[in-house]
Amino acid sequence: MCLAIPSKVLNIDENNIAEVDTLGVKRKVSLDLIAEEVNPGDYVLIHVGYAMNKIDEKAALESLEVYKMLADAAIKEESPISPEDLVNEDGPLLYKPKED
Repeated sequence: MCLAIPSKVLNIDENNIAEVDTLGVKRKVSLDLIAEEVNPGDYVLIHVGYAMNKIDEKAALESLEVYKMLADAAIKEESPISPEDLVNEDGPLLYKPKED
């Protein structure tokens, strides 16, 4: 199971590979599995290096706001969760507490 964190397309190269930004983490993903046209500025959902779905900006921004609210609530509760803990260079992931 993984989190579907919206990623903003920054640019697309000639091989249909997009550079995306997911909560400040940038990486490259393939757009080959999306039938509709994707342009810089669009938002996509990613799974194992492939953009799977394009989502509208309003839904993407609402979803990102929820992630920020969760991270802020965790900080207030002195939990170690931060937005950066929800994503790494390989893509969105479930938060796993650090083992002592």
